[in-house]
Amino acid sequence: MNKQVGVIYGSTTGNTERAAELIVEQLGSQAVLHNIVDLGLEGVTDYDICIFGMPTWDFGELQEDWQDVWDEVAHLNLQGKPCALFGLGDQIGYGEWFLDAMGLLHDLLKQAGANVHGQWSIEGYKFEASKALTEDGKFFVGLALDDDCQFSETDERISIWLEQLKPVFEL
Repeated sequence: MNKQVGVIYGSTTGNTERAAELIVEQLGSQAVLHNIVDLGLEGVTDYDICIFGMPTWDFGELQEDWQDVWDEVAHLNLQGKPCALFGLGDQIGYGEWFLDAMGLLHDLLKQAGANVHGQWSIEGYKFEASKALTEDGKFFVGLALDDDCQFSETDERISIWLEQLKPVFEL
C-alpha cells in the first residue's frame, strides 16, 4: 500500500513553499502539497504521514498563515500519527529566536498526539537560542533550514533528511 504523505506548510516569502515543493518532488507521487493559506487544516488527519513546514518570523513569531489556524492545531486528532517538521529561520539576523516557531509547532503537535520524527543535528549552525531544540540541546526537533544565510545547503539538507525519514516512515 502506498502511504500518502501530506506536506503541510505556510509561506510568506516563498522560501518555505520552495522547501515543501522540493520535499514533494523527492518523495514522488505519494506526497501532496497542502498550503494552509488555501486549505486550512481540513483533511490533515486523512494523510498517513504529515510533514509540517513553518518559518519563524521576526522575534520568534508565527508565520501569518499558521497564526490563522494555530488554535485548530491543538484540536487535531494526531494520536500516534507519524509526523515530521521542517522550519526556516535566519540564524544571523534573528539568532536569539532561530526556528522558535518550529519548536512551538512541535510542542503543539505532541499535545495533539503526534509521533514526531526527524530530529536534525545543530552542527553547522551558529545561533544564540532556539525553542526548537531537543532537551539535550544537541538536535533540532526537525529539519533546520536557513535560506537567508545558508541557501546553498538547503537542497542537500532536504535530501539527507528525507533519506533518514524514509525507513522510519516505511516509504
